[in-house]
Amino acid sequence: MIRNPGDPLYWDETDLRKERDRANDICHQCRMCFNLCPSFPALFNHVDDHDGDVHRLTAAELTEVTDLCFQCKICYVKCPYTPPHQWDMDVPRLLLREKAVRVKRDGVNAQDRRLSNTDRVGRMGCNMAPLANLANRNALFRKIMSWTVGIHEDRNLPDFAEETFEHWFHNRPQPLRSSRKVALFYTCSVNYQNVNQGKAAVTVLEKNGFEVLVPEQVCCGMPYLDSGEIQKAADNMRKNAAGFQQAVSLDIPVLSIGPTCGYVLKNDVSFFTQDPAAEAMSKKTKDLCEFLMELKSRGELNTDFQFTPPTQIAYQIPCHLRAQNLGYKSMDLLRTIPNTSVQLIEQCSAMDGSWGMKKQFYQISLKVAGKLFREVNESSAGLICTDCPLSALQIEQGTGRRPLHPIEVVQRAYVGAAI
Repeated sequence: MIRNPGDPLYWDETDLRKERDRANDICHQCRMCFNLCPSFPALFNHVDDHDGDVHRLTAAELTEVTDLCFQCKICYVKCPYTPPHQWDMDVPRLLLREKAVRVKRDGVNAQDRRLSNTDRVGRMGCNMAPLANLANRNALFRKIMSWTVGIHEDRNLPDFAEETFEHWFHNRPQPLRSSRKVALFYTCSVNYQNVNQGKAAVTVLEKNGFEVLVPEQVCCGMPYLDSGEIQKAADNMRKNAAGFQQAVSLDIPVLSIGPTCGYVLKNDVSFFTQDPAAEAMSKKTKDLCEFLMELKSRGELNTDFQFTPPTQIAYQIPCHLRAQNLGYKSMDLLRTIPNTSVQLIEQCSAMDGSWGMKKQFYQISLKVAGKLFREVNESSAGLICTDCPLSALQIEQGTGRRPLHPIEVVQRAYVGAAI
């Protein structure tokens, strides 16, 4: 049974173990997900060590299986037993539940406590951006960071912006005013690091006649979910639901630039909060490129692109977009640009927030992402794209090539800049 945090049995360790045994027995007999991530092979190896008896799995073995899950959600996409089905399987949420129960019992560990508050880290980084960026490239500082924070010393890190997207947006001259409006969920990554993606999104939306609203917002809550801090995640979700409530009540679409945040807004906020305002926000949320392709399907997308030379693009679709079952909206959007061909790459980057940054998972993360690196390196495309900023970071780490967000490519095509 898929329990939510509002159910007292969600926190009951006996009930949790019973549900894990049930799910592990189904998974071990099916094994369809054996090659998706490190978590399932670990589970199957441990079950085999116990002659197929899932009830004999130790607490340490179960913890290992949980910690190796980086919440890509692809097992849920592939699983034939998800709701509506008599077995009601949802392994990602079950493993999140295990982590939440563990944190409630033992407390959150120091590493997750330091990494899960992305707004605090982002504000600090932006306030001293030149120094922070210099420090992040200093070998001695990175060793200290590895010892104290637990980020692997070889992991590439994004630069902090000297001006946040939020500050830029509210201080820019002559924003478009229109009766057609959208509300933008800009994401932590855009606000503190990838500000150009937010600027590109605003440019493209205004080019299509939409006034862009940016309600008050905080991190979507996924980093807190990853660390098992369910209450803090739910608090953030409620704050966002309150911030967007007026826009939602006016039937204004909520657009997410990032796939992970979009997934959380669509699928997690009502589950973890049981808040009517959060559920209403979920129903109005769309991925940015999903929204633009809806315009295209109605013949409303502005296709007044300036001349662009022939361009080959290799597009990596992030797992959290695949989990939304949207199809390939970003790839389809790129293909609307004249003289552009797009190669699809469906390989996981194995990052999921801070998981691929942590020193204990860094090497595993690179190993899982090996297929992605290989396809990027073998591609003849002159440009790499992905919607996910962490996938972009991983691709750059493994191949030396820095991807763009699809919305940046569209923005450049509108103004005739080189793609």
